[in-house]
Amino acid sequence: MSEIIFEVKNLRKWFPVKRSLGQLLRGQRTWVRAVDDVSFQVKKGEVFGLIGESGCGKTTTGKLIMKLMEPTGGQMLFRGNEVTYLPTAALSEYKREVQMIFQDPYASMNPRFRIHEVLAEPLVIHRIGGSEQERMKLAAAALTKVKLTPPGDYLDRFAHMLSGGQRQRVATARTLILSPSLVVADEPVSMVDLSTRAELLQMMKDIQQELGLTYLYITHDLSTARYFSDRIAVMYLGRIVEMGSADEIIDHPLHPYTKALIAAVPEPVPGKVNVIKEIPIKGEIPSAAQIPPGCRFHPRCLYAVDDCRHLPEPELTPAKPRYLVACRRYKELQKDLG
Repeated sequence: MSEIIFEVKNLRKWFPVKRSLGQLLRGQRTWVRAVDDVSFQVKKGEVFGLIGESGCGKTTTGKLIMKLMEPTGGQMLFRGNEVTYLPTAALSEYKREVQMIFQDPYASMNPRFRIHEVLAEPLVIHRIGGSEQERMKLAAAALTKVKLTPPGDYLDRFAHMLSGGQRQRVATARTLILSPSLVVADEPVSMVDLSTRAELLQMMKDIQQELGLTYLYITHDLSTARYFSDRIAVMYLGRIVEMGSADEIIDHPLHPYTKALIAAVPEPVPGKVNVIKEIPIKGEIPSAAQIPPGCRFHPRCLYAVDDCRHLPEPELTPAKPRYLVACRRYKELQKDLG
């Protein structure tokens, strides 16, 4: 059995909504449930994909793992040790082990820093490298790992002098320079063109195999999730509704929401242009401040019945070996829809 490197149990992050005068007088409080009782395990050496629509809580989950914000409730374990609330002394060591590739390489770098300063910053913070010359060597080695060669051509440039793909490689190099065990990759290829995405993901795969890294891959792109991930968890409105191997999730989804996500992926039709498919979903995603009763997906589900609206919210339950789904009707739908 593979070692569990990271685990979250019933993780929650609720944000208070600004109250009106009437709510203040009545003592009412409304919460945005961005992450709502999320549980999953990430095994050492795997790529665990977290997918879903914008606003479903994927990035908030990543920020909670990175300790960029504190959870409202739940538990986080890193290598079996409690890391939900860490004292300042332990936080530095944790952040050296768990690093993040941010979604926007344009916003995540100081525009006044040269590339060698961007890469040296985490080394200075964690007191790695005894001299500027030593840190420069480590920066050059990190650029070589991400295929920016020769590194001397890039070390003295500013971020605005690089292409989008080159910036993303620098962002990846900055993450890897501390030799982390777990990398939270938040939409790491969403800001680059299609021709560069596969190249960057392959580079990340190669580095994973070389260094024995573990990735938490956050994305809304099903095609890259299947290519890059070993297992996938599908999030909807702050909760995980389906979890299993990447191939099973994409080829044989059980939850109606996952089916709708996959149906929304455009497919080329020879001889035709502008083909718009009918997507098996209705309406817009509800506000996370007003979660629907019962199954939270029922207002948009074409197959919802009274039980979906009135019974308690379905929990993740085993549908087959190493596969979980949160839907009461998945067996019926599997027979009816195939």
